[in-house]
Amino acid sequence: MFGIPVPTLIVIMASAGALITVAAIALPFLSRMGQASRHKMVTRTREQLSHQQLDGLQSKGSTIRQRKSQGRVELMKKILAALKLDEALSSKNLKASLAQAGYRSQNALVIYIFARVALGLGLPALTAFIIFVAWKEFPHPMSTKALIVAGSFAIGYYLPSTIIKNGAQKRQKDLNSGFADALDLMVICVEGGLSVEGAFDRVTDEIGDKSPTLAQEFGITSAELAYLGDRHKAYSNFADRTGLPAVKSLATTLVQSEKYGTPVGQALKVLSLERRQDRMAAAEKKGASLPALLTVPMILFFLPPLFLVVIGPAAIQIGN
Repeated sequence: MFGIPVPTLIVIMASAGALITVAAIALPFLSRMGQASRHKMVTRTREQLSHQQLDGLQSKGSTIRQRKSQGRVELMKKILAALKLDEALSSKNLKASLAQAGYRSQNALVIYIFARVALGLGLPALTAFIIFVAWKEFPHPMSTKALIVAGSFAIGYYLPSTIIKNGAQKRQKDLNSGFADALDLMVICVEGGLSVEGAFDRVTDEIGDKSPTLAQEFGITSAELAYLGDRHKAYSNFADRTGLPAVKSLATTLVQSEKYGTPVGQALKVLSLERRQDRMAAAEKKGASLPALLTVPMILFFLPPLFLVVIGPAAIQIGN
């Protein structure tokens, strides 16, 4: 048949049959390996969440170091309790602010409050010691000295909160920069037949190099979806950890889709379209503000050379 000898044709058919058999045997194992790798990734993310090994805030120290750190934290708690500030340790707003800045350790709130108290009391005490004791010939009146001490108190008290606020804003900016692409990828995954958990896992793997912070948040949400009994709580935690309106919209969309049975893919499409429109509006706003921003540089850097080029030759001729 087709000019091929019968023995050669038999060898070809036998080889094809062997390849098909091997593929049929290997495919289930490959599928299991894929499921095992995804399960291992979710488990690893859950372990990272449980041990507070997020954002590189904690290293794998020895047990002695952990005990020493815990002892310091207990001492801080005792000092705060003596100052009647232990009620602040249960503040949900402070915990949310620290989480948005990336500080999710169980002791983060204790350290933060103790830092505000220590700096608020210690910095003005150190300033007063320098002004009134160490540097007795400070060439300023008493009112100026009192103002400096009060300023040091304000700096020490508000410095930790300023650091946390700036850290949260920087982290939200990082999250916001990659969220649109992550949302588009999530739409593709859901329309391709993946579940919401699978979409979160896939997005975590794909955006890890571009936006590690956002990939971390998606990984934590994936772990919570796998291990928490309440899926709505996992979506709510995702929105609370980031503090972004776009993430809150995603969480609300997923909750409503599961509650009312609407197609998740269609809802995510609408949300992705709105996100792209917001990005375009932000780009147009930034472009519209360029003329006002370029006014001062043009006056300082463009007009003087222009005047030199235009008026310079005439001034040289007049001088000669």
